[in-house]
Amino acid sequence: MRSLFAIALALALGFCAAAAQAEPISVVAAENFYGDIAAQIGGPNVAVTSILANPDQDPHLFEASASTARAIAAARVVIVNGADYDPWMEKLLSASRSPGREVIEAAKLVHKKAGDNPHLWYDPATMPAVAKALAATLARLDPAHRGDYEQRLAAFLASLEPLNAKIAAMRKQYAGTPVTAVEPVFGYMAAALGLKMRNERFQLAVQNDTEPSPSEIAAFQKDLKTRAVKVLLYNSQTEEEVTKKMRELAQQSGVPVVGVSETAPPDTQYQAWMLKQLDALGAALGGKGS
Repeated sequence: MRSLFAIALALALGFCAAAAQAEPISVVAAENFYGDIAAQIGGPNVAVTSILANPDQDPHLFEASASTARAIAAARVVIVNGADYDPWMEKLLSASRSPGREVIEAAKLVHKKAGDNPHLWYDPATMPAVAKALAATLARLDPAHRGDYEQRLAAFLASLEPLNAKIAAMRKQYAGTPVTAVEPVFGYMAAALGLKMRNERFQLAVQNDTEPSPSEIAAFQKDLKTRAVKVLLYNSQTEEEVTKKMRELAQQSGVPVVGVSETAPPDTQYQAWMLKQLDALGAALGGKGS
């Protein structure tokens, strides 16, 4: 009887362990492009919640809700941008400490800190670093599916090759071309393309919610009126009076305006999102768009 009971108990415990292991790993991403990477790497073995996911929402005006706090409290893995882009995440993580929770911070992976340009997802080095860190974390938490995570990581890195090829081709064609922007959202990608970015002090003022100086505004206006820049990169998710006027002046002056965003469009993978924006920029630089 005792041996039968022991066998039954072992079977029950094994069943419970298998059931627990079958539960997907809860992943919360501060921004939806990191959530997309988590879905691509984790596949059916993860359940992903992305906090900033509305392309019509100004990320800088986001306020965390009770449901956001609950999702983070229950998460096994959390992905944040860092570099003071999503400071509300740090507060929520501190408010619901969990010794078993894994936090992946993109800024640390690419050696950025507060004060640096926080729009790290436009840096071609960021997403491979996040994907590798995530795959390693998931494999450690769920070793039974290590091979799956490694396979998906390899597929993800391979899927970035067309994007990298596009960047290389555009750099060869447009390196040194002067452009400008209302905010430094596209800064890392502009650097990767070899573009000459103008009016950076104006951009920093807008990013930091301060008023650009009269001289900075005048220099920006002159670049647009004289068409000293080939493109104006415009943050399509935020609009202030001073940036709106710059967009209108660019349109009046015949300078193409290319929209960039801080949130990926719904149901769009990171790779496709980046390629679409590069296509729009390439068309504008080549005189085929406005």
